[in-house]
Amino acid sequence: MSEQKRDILLDVRHLQVYFPIKSGLFKKVVGHVHAVEDVSFTVARREVFALVGESGCGKSTTGSAILRLIEPTGGEVYFDGENLSALNEEQLRLKRRDMQFIFQNPYASLNPRMNVWQLLSEPLKVHFTLSPEELKNRVEEMLARIGMTPDQLWRYPHQFSGGQKQRISIARALITHPSFVVADEPVSALDVSIQAQILNLMMELQQEMELSLVFISHDLNVVRHISNRVGVMYLGSLMETGNTEEVYRHPAHPYTQALLSAVPSHDPANKSKHIVLEGDVPNPASPPTGCPFHTRCAYCTEECRQAKPQLREIAPDHYAACHHMIKGD
Repeated sequence: MSEQKRDILLDVRHLQVYFPIKSGLFKKVVGHVHAVEDVSFTVARREVFALVGESGCGKSTTGSAILRLIEPTGGEVYFDGENLSALNEEQLRLKRRDMQFIFQNPYASLNPRMNVWQLLSEPLKVHFTLSPEELKNRVEEMLARIGMTPDQLWRYPHQFSGGQKQRISIARALITHPSFVVADEPVSALDVSIQAQILNLMMELQQEMELSLVFISHDLNVVRHISNRVGVMYLGSLMETGNTEEVYRHPAHPYTQALLSAVPSHDPANKSKHIVLEGDVPNPASPPTGCPFHTRCAYCTEECRQAKPQLREIAPDHYAACHHMIKGD
């Protein structure tokens, strides 16, 4: 689907996030960690866009910077046509009910001193003026949607399992009926036996509530299951984006090909050779010139060392940032 035909809700343009490195007695800034470097993508209404990559690639920082939980160093983020980067604190607070965040670790994201009623009713009190009856109905309705019962409203986080805690975290994010949610590895802290239940719940709620979702994960099987489109990140930059099935079936960037070659397959006829990447991920405080991936790429040339490639369209809605793309099968 072309950009013109897609109904865009979120438009991220040239996003940058640098963290200062301080040293000495007076904490002088001596450098910067380039956590996110010139990232651009769009998310349509009712679409699930996944960000994938190795740990430390900048995907979680990107998610936080979109909602200004971390202030971007540069770039712009447009939500429903409005520049979030230009909003003051009060204007941004009013926007919060339409944009929510599901954190990775429910053990840390839920206030242990608040019971479920307090955790779920607080966002409603902040963003709406509701009668006690309306407040009670909204909380109980959301509790039923996540598969929990009203008698659990008065319990505290320590009285629930990890899966139940994440259900409460999801309910807290969705109770204001937002149109857009960033979910930062929402199942990675859970047991494997629980992950599928939470993923299915999220997919059901995404469809029922017609949510747009940025889903951040390092699990490529999960991403293929849940997303419509995917962006592959490396060292703070986007290497490849496109329709999920197109990217998985025909990976164009050598980094994407290496990631997908490591995904276990249960189909004996679909066993591809595992691509082993040589070397380590470069230091984001001193990123390489040219292509961020060139220090580990088997197809590296002098052009790759000198000039950073831009995302270019290689098929409808399929983009890759590589000077010498080797189209996958």
